[in-house]
Amino acid sequence: MKGAAVLDRSTAETYAGWFRALADPTRVQILNLLAETGGPMTVGEVVERVSVGQSTVSAHLKVLADTGFVLGEPRGTARLYRVNEQCVSCFPSAADVVMGRGVRSFAQAASREAR
Repeated sequence: MKGAAVLDRSTAETYAGWFRALADPTRVQILNLLAETGGPMTVGEVVERVSVGQSTVSAHLKVLADTGFVLGEPRGTARLYRVNEQCVSCFPSAADVVMGRGVRSFAQAASREAR
């Protein structure tokens, strides 16, 4: 298609990071668990619910936190993780944009979700 707009590089890199973070089924399970639980969980609580070890869960939570899907906050000697609603609410918009069916930038998606 001549004249079709190309997604700007910065937005494409952000979206690619999100898709990479969700390319692992264990990370998808962890994100789903945090979303379904509706509240913060420790690494130990997540480990009890998924069939992988603590170091693996910690590594997956780091990837999810680095991409903004989850937020971690220290609580005593533990760290509590919860879903970052702002990032998660923009994710469907990212999929639409990549497929040519949505808003053209992360800023537009975030602005639309804030309304």
